[in-house]
Amino acid sequence: MIDPCKLLSRRDLLRTTGTGLGLLALPALLQADGSASPNPLAVRSPHFAPRAKHLVHIYLNGGPSQVDTWDPKTELTKWGGKKLPLGNLTTERETGVALASPFQFAQYGDSGLWCSEVFHQTASRHADRICVIRSMYANTPNHEQSMRLMNTGDERLSRPSYGSWLTYGLGCENQNLPGFVTLCPGLPVADSSNWRSSFLPGIYQGTYLDTRKTKVTELLANIHNPVMSAVDQRRQLDLLSKLNRQHQSARREDANLEARIQSFELAFRMQMEATDALDISQESKETHELYRAGTVHGRQLLIARRLIERGVRVVQCYHGDVQPWDSHSNIAGEHRKLGHEADGPIAALLTDLAQRGLLDETLVLCGGEFGRTPAVEIPIGGGNPTGRDHNHHGFSVWLAGGGIKGGLAYGSTDDFGYRAVENRVHIHDLHATLLHLMGFDHERLTYRHAGRDFRLTDVHGRIVNEILA
Repeated sequence: MIDPCKLLSRRDLLRTTGTGLGLLALPALLQADGSASPNPLAVRSPHFAPRAKHLVHIYLNGGPSQVDTWDPKTELTKWGGKKLPLGNLTTERETGVALASPFQFAQYGDSGLWCSEVFHQTASRHADRICVIRSMYANTPNHEQSMRLMNTGDERLSRPSYGSWLTYGLGCENQNLPGFVTLCPGLPVADSSNWRSSFLPGIYQGTYLDTRKTKVTELLANIHNPVMSAVDQRRQLDLLSKLNRQHQSARREDANLEARIQSFELAFRMQMEATDALDISQESKETHELYRAGTVHGRQLLIARRLIERGVRVVQCYHGDVQPWDSHSNIAGEHRKLGHEADGPIAALLTDLAQRGLLDETLVLCGGEFGRTPAVEIPIGGGNPTGRDHNHHGFSVWLAGGGIKGGLAYGSTDDFGYRAVENRVHIHDLHATLLHLMGFDHERLTYRHAGRDFRLTDVHGRIVNEILA
């Protein structure tokens, strides 16, 4: 028997439950504005209006010499063959007398930006678009640690790469492609730790493509299913997703499960879009010649442009795999050869982005993990000293595109190019500036992990406002 006293009148029912009816529409409303989208790559708004929407990082793997590229030193020429007055240089290996640069420098563009013949084409076409930071410095002279610092903000531990942070913060404009792609002919030292997502969800990890492979089907192995139609694949994936969601429901704390589910979805969506993006045969003969697309570096920079124009957020392009710019000997011959490989394609990328109206919204960063000593390195075991050792105390990188003041040389090293002395810029400062240009306050872009909030710049970093347009 139901107690009539416990029955609700029609008015009581509406008063009690009516305020909850609006919640039924809340998930759809939140999904519409991106606040609770089930897709972790959905486009999200940054903290403020960005100057750039995309980032291309041309990584000169191994540490190019600043005093042989973008930071000319007349004093080094005068002291060539003599003991430097700096005293003993803190390096990995023993160094000797001053080594004058074997390359000719010249001024380029209306700005008169200095550059050596190593990057003649880039400087002659784009000096007034480029800002060279001559006062970079890092923490250690080792490749592995310095590469991790440049790519993840931490030299010792596995941390999320800057590409993962940006994709986490912004999502991807193209839901059929990854937000972050790494192009490298082989693997660099410290390999995948350079583009890892670490404690961020796995969907934000960089998608690695081995650019030694020239065919699209080799770049992305198993991109097509030869025995199943797209309709059947979709049905199979829907069933798999249902089973995975059931499995996940009892394991909400495991972020790896969500990353795995989303990776299946992204892989399915990539089957058509990725094949098209990586197929440079669609480009004209003139474009192939511009990029020198028959070379590895030219091909991967052309792919980078195709990915950017299709909405990929971050593309990292390694020039070489295991530190080709690590010129411990024969720096005259090695840097000349490397410049011949990299210079033309880099100039082509900037030209192409500008012609397509993409450079204003694309930030281009070019450099290595550190620089090289002004003194000659003494070869282990004897021999003729002709190269330079690692130098993390002072080196150069350059930026162009979205929000950067072109035709500028910012900061300086000492008279011999050894140590950054004026307007010093640490890697954390570079990262803070990159995030700022992409619309983020580097102190607010955080992720809760292991009981604390982490960020790319740790507890450091300042925005280098002087290089912003």
